[in-house]
Amino acid sequence: MGMIKITDEFIDSISQQAKLSSRRRMNYNFHPTHEDPLHRLLNAMEPGTYVQPHKHENPDKFEIFLALRGRFVVFTFDDVGMITDHIVLDAREGNYGVEIPERTYHTLVSLEPASVAYEVKAGPYSILTSKNFAPWAPAEGDPGVSVYLENLLALVGLPITKKL
Repeated sequence: MGMIKITDEFIDSISQQAKLSSRRRMNYNFHPTHEDPLHRLLNAMEPGTYVQPHKHENPDKFEIFLALRGRFVVFTFDDVGMITDHIVLDAREGNYGVEIPERTYHTLVSLEPASVAYEVKAGPYSILTSKNFAPWAPAEGDPGVSVYLENLLALVGLPITKKL
């Protein structure tokens, strides 16, 4: 297998797939299988997509997000859902990435169209142990998701981003 080049054209392709997806996001996995010990992927996200806050434990795993294009806000939370920290990732502003420690509730929110992050976390992937979802946050598809996202953004003074 040859070198995989992360170019504008490659990112455009993944972003287009995210725009067309009902979930408004799309992953491109660089790791060959779910059993790989290190997972590397592009995560293309459109405004309005929702990643339920979660943590990685049992087994404990850290997670890294690097902003390649666009803007994201990454939140961390305590065990009852209070925001403990946040950062707006935007390479144009000098905020390139973040490493989330294991056992830390977190989520990533897209702030502008065609945002793409490079994500790294330990494998292997198992649907049973991959994510420990926050019991205090709405599940994906819940009717309360939009209000929850709006409240998160308002708490840190960010404008509400509407789906485009």
